[in-house]
Amino acid sequence: MKVSGRNVLLVAVGLLVAAVVAGWWLYNYEYVETEVDLPPRGEARYNPLYALRLALQAAGVEATSRQRLQLDEVPLGVHDTVLVLSDPRTLSPEDVDGLLAWVEGGGHLLVRTPPLERGDATRAGALLDALQLRLLSSRECTRFAAQADDDDGEKSSSGWYAFCARTRFAMLGVEPLQSWGDLDKGYVYARLAHGSGTVDVLADLGFLTNGALEQPGPTALARQLLQPGWKRGTVHLVYAANMPSLWRLLLETAWMAWLPALLTLAAWLWMRTQRFGPPLPSPEPARRALLEHVQASGEHLWRYGRASVLHAAVREVFMARLRRRDPLAAALDGRAQAEAIAHRTGATVADIEHALQVPRPRDGADFRQRIARLLQLRQQL
Repeated sequence: MKVSGRNVLLVAVGLLVAAVVAGWWLYNYEYVETEVDLPPRGEARYNPLYALRLALQAAGVEATSRQRLQLDEVPLGVHDTVLVLSDPRTLSPEDVDGLLAWVEGGGHLLVRTPPLERGDATRAGALLDALQLRLLSSRECTRFAAQADDDDGEKSSSGWYAFCARTRFAMLGVEPLQSWGDLDKGYVYARLAHGSGTVDVLADLGFLTNGALEQPGPTALARQLLQPGWKRGTVHLVYAANMPSLWRLLLETAWMAWLPALLTLAAWLWMRTQRFGPPLPSPEPARRALLEHVQASGEHLWRYGRASVLHAAVREVFMARLRRRDPLAAALDGRAQAEAIAHRTGATVADIEHALQVPRPRDGADFRQRIARLLQLRQQL
C-alpha cells in the first residue's frame, strides 16, 4: 500500500495540535479535592435528632430515639431523660398524666413551647397548663457567648444566637430553678421542679437538630440541658409525636406534581366548554331513514300508477307466510285456495278473493282496503 506525503503531513499536523492542546491543559489545570455536602440518607433524612443520639452514644450515654412517646410499650426509668421535640399540645391526656407522674418520681423532661397561632391567646396545652405557664409572643433573639481557641492558642470570645422570634412564656406563681429571660419580654428557658424531678421548658429546640449540632455553641448548651440525668439513665429522644396531614404534605412537598396536573385539568375543561357566542340550535332528532325511503318509494309508485306493484309485494309477503304455515293451501289456486284460507282464518271466501285480486287503477280507497285486508289475514295465519 502506497502512502502519499500529503497524508503523512496531515497526520503529523494532527498529532502536533493534539500535543499542544494536551500541554496547555496540563499547564493551566490541576487536580484538586473538593468536599461536597451530600443530602442525608437513611434515618438522618427523617430523624432530626439523629446526630444528637449518635453524639450521646459516643459520649457513653445510653440514648434511643423514636417517633412517638409510647409510654405503654417503653417504660421510663427513675433517672431517665425524655426530650419531646414536637408540639406538646399533640400529647394525649394519658401521655401528659403519665409524664408528670414519671417526673414526680425523679425523671427529667425537656419540652418546647408551641408556635403562636392566634398571638398571646394561643392555647398552651394540657402539659404547659399543668406547669402554670402562659405563652408570650416575641421577635427578639437571645445571644449566647462562647469560648473558642484561636490560631495562637489564646482564648477568644464569640457568640451565637438562638430562640429568634420564638414563643416565649411567663411563669404564673412558679419559682424556677434556673431561667433565661425576664418578666417583661418573657422567658426562653426555665428549669422547673416537679416533685423529685425537673422539667426544662424552652422556646425552641431547633439547636438540637442535626445541622445545628455541628457548631460548638449548641453542643455545649445541649450538654448543660442534659446534665440532670447525665450517664444516670437513658435519654429518650421523641422527634415526631405527630405527623402532618396528607393535604399539608401534598401542598408543601408535592406541588411540582399536582400544579401541572391542575393546569392540565383546567386546560382540558376549557377545551371541553362551549365557545362564547349565540346559543346553537338544538340538534334535530335522529330519523329512521330506511322507513322514509320505503314510504317515498311507495308514494312514487302510486303517483305513476304502479299500485299493482305495491299490491303484489304485500300479496307475496302474505303468500310467503301462508307457505310456511299451510303449505297445502299455498299450493292450491283460485277458489280452492280461497276456501282453504277462509277455513284457516275464519274470513269469508269472497273477502279473501277480493283481497288477492289486483286493485283497480287510481282507486285509492279500494287499494287501501285490499292492502289492509292482506295484512290482517297475514296476522291471522
